[in-house]
Amino acid sequence: MNTDVKNNRTKHGSCSLSNALNMLGSRWKPIIICAMRKRKTRFGHLIAVIGLSRKVLTEQLRQLEEDGIVLREQLNESHVEYSLTPKGLELVPILNQLEAWDRRHLYQTA
Repeated sequence: MNTDVKNNRTKHGSCSLSNALNMLGSRWKPIIICAMRKRKTRFGHLIAVIGLSRKVLTEQLRQLEEDGIVLREQLNESHVEYSLTPKGLELVPILNQLEAWDRRHLYQTA
């Protein structure tokens, strides 16, 4: 076993969700992915739908692109489209399940 993997398990227990949660660890990344789940979208559309500042959205999209979840496509000098990569598309059913879970438990108390 790779020592980095072994050390990571020691630090974070045996839960293998650490990398996934680190990748999706911001409040906005899952929301951005959900906003893009059905089609390619432009930056301005994401701002309108999500209501983020340009700075935060740019930062989050860059991180998602670095992690291989989002693809950035420059159409011309002023237009860019974003879409989910195959890796990003694999997250859609998981996020759909989280949304369904949230709806079921939204008004329940402990």
